Amino acid sequence: MKVKQGKPQGKSQGKSQKWKNARTKRCRPATATASSSDLNSSPAVARLIGEHRVLVRKKPGVKRLETGPKSVSDSKKTAPQKFHAHTNGNSGYAAAAAAAEEEESEGTTARNSFSGFGLHGNGLESAGNERFLKPGRLEGNALHQCAVRDDKKNHAVLVMQKEQTLCFRGKCFLTCLYGRVEVMGFTIEEGQQPYPLFSPASHSPITVRAMETENTGFTEDAAQLADILRDYLTAGHRKKLVGKLIRDSSIVLLEPMESTMTKFLSSFPDLSELFSPLANELLSAVLDTPLNGLGIVPLSSNIEGIKASKSLRNALNTLVDACKGDMDGSVILVCGAKNVGKSTFIRILINTLLNHTGSVEYLEGDLGQTEFTPPGCLCLTTVSEPLLGPPFTHQRTPEHMIYYGQSSCESDLDRYLEALKSLWHRLPPSREGPLIINTMGWVKGFGLQLLVDMLRFFPVSHVVQLGHSGTQQCPPLTPDFLRAAHGCQTHPPAQSALSEFTASANPPRTFLHLPVQSEFEGVGTQGKAKHQRSNELRELSLLSYLSQLQSPDPGPVQPLHSLIPYQVPHGAVALGVLHCEVMPSHMFYAANASLVALCCVAEKITSRGSPVLLPQAPLCPCVGFGVLRGIDTARGLYYLLTPVDPSVLRNVNCLLLGAVSLPSCIVTAQDCDHDLPYVTSNYSFDLSGAGKLRVFKGLVRPGHAGL
Repeated sequence: MKVKQGKPQGKSQGKSQKWKNARTKRCRPATATASSSDLNSSPAVARLIGEHRVLVRKKPGVKRLETGPKSVSDSKKTAPQKFHAHTNGNSGYAAAAAAAEEEESEGTTARNSFSGFGLHGNGLESAGNERFLKPGRLEGNALHQCAVRDDKKNHAVLVMQKEQTLCFRGKCFLTCLYGRVEVMGFTIEEGQQPYPLFSPASHSPITVRAMETENTGFTEDAAQLADILRDYLTAGHRKKLVGKLIRDSSIVLLEPMESTMTKFLSSFPDLSELFSPLANELLSAVLDTPLNGLGIVPLSSNIEGIKASKSLRNALNTLVDACKGDMDGSVILVCGAKNVGKSTFIRILINTLLNHTGSVEYLEGDLGQTEFTPPGCLCLTTVSEPLLGPPFTHQRTPEHMIYYGQSSCESDLDRYLEALKSLWHRLPPSREGPLIINTMGWVKGFGLQLLVDMLRFFPVSHVVQLGHSGTQQCPPLTPDFLRAAHGCQTHPPAQSALSEFTASANPPRTFLHLPVQSEFEGVGTQGKAKHQRSNELRELSLLSYLSQLQSPDPGPVQPLHSLIPYQVPHGAVALGVLHCEVMPSHMFYAANASLVALCCVAEKITSRGSPVLLPQAPLCPCVGFGVLRGIDTARGLYYLLTPVDPSVLRNVNCLLLGAVSLPSCIVTAQDCDHDLPYVTSNYSFDLSGAGKLRVFKGLVRPGHAGL
């Protein structure tokens, strides 16, 4: 295809040239063509760490956890701290003092600073540090004693003892310099890369917990501690912290974090306080600490972090033990009603499993609260990095994705199930990690029947069913219940797992049912504070995805309508609408200034320049999303903004429009020197027939009328 403006990208001709820039250069620098594996997986964590490394100009080594962490335990039940005396009880002091003597430029002040190293010949801590050594929440004076900030390097060093916790609002990079700490089930050890932590007001505050170090050679480590502190703190600051170091100490480095995603979100007035404490948390915020200047606001013990009930901890331990014995055979389905903590449980489970395996497969079945993509998607994702924040902080491109187009599947149940089956067949045949299946919060009526179908279609080994207050939102999904239950596409007696896809006649595979009772505050009810409603969470995920359009270079946030789009000929791609009927003459009006899914249909798109409209939406792979910011009917061009790599765009031949709308702040709250595009007050709200005509295909079948 020929385009008058701009030069073709790449050397290939024909179909590969249908995606072109409206100008020769885009507003963000071009990236090198990636391999197919890189294009299928672009973790947000890697992007954040890459931006951070450019700023600090350092590349610490990456080391996976060598010694497995202990089982999930109750943070409130802390055993009394023990200090074991060594035969060379004073060797720790001697080694540290010798290291200090090497630093001649700092004189006797630095050498004397190690006189209270905290481990004496009798193996007991000094009486003056009893309050600092007490397990529990770090707050008040204890927080001031164990944290020091270096203003020149703009970071802070925090010394934590076993079972001490730091609960905070904000965002930061955390690097473990010594010992190990646990965040949302993931264990961070010394020698690993810095990890981004996100604790926004939309979710429960995040908590960092110090773990037992299990260091056997403390004498050697004591000599190394002086070098660790010397690299990050001045002599005066080291003097304050060195007396707090004992056998089970953990040293963490906290650094401020700013990324294209956080900058883009904070540019909207309603989201400027997204990483600040909620109104009811302000009285419990610990202010004037060395951490506040880094974008971290510690919270006192009056505010609970993520609360894990006893049944939740037991379920985690059972699942981890089962997966350790059979990593590639474990299929875990998590279900429950709305607002019972399914997503949080899955994040903790994934993080805990990553302590023992390199990756975890994740099958998304929740259209409304997706984990890695904008809403309305079903996807299969390989997770290899911990999830240390809510979904909008780790948006990424899945290995396989299908765009359903709505936040609920009630309009077309069959399409929902067929999409899940299609994704299941794309699982790697020799996967090395467990598979986790997320489900919707729809557990009654047809929602329950969908769960029954999923349990019969997939070889599930464990079912985690979350509830609250001892009430039954739906029947226990046990093997006995499944034998007599009706599904949307299956009926009793229970079919063998994936029987319609295989020739196996084996009896139904049984599974372990794990009931979990959630006990966190507000369980079962939607959040009432700002940014906590389900529609707001969906908008945050979509805004986070669109933030990838911003340039990674320092500078102000650019409004989306100021970015240079791709121009796509009408005949190069087909245009389709999901879940509603649109007259062909009105198709451009419906698609203009809308979010569209970039898909690849198997049929070849042929046209002589006229628009290609799909009579019905196919079940096809989706590679990403874009904003159709304009349609030039005279020249026959679509103008599209998308962060998808140009090498992937060459395969796109279909644009699907769903019921997922752009957040209103995209067109009303962005900085603009002139009139906002797409916004007008000259509109009559008395017009009839302007709304969408919705088609519901999930009507009650005659055989299910009595259910």
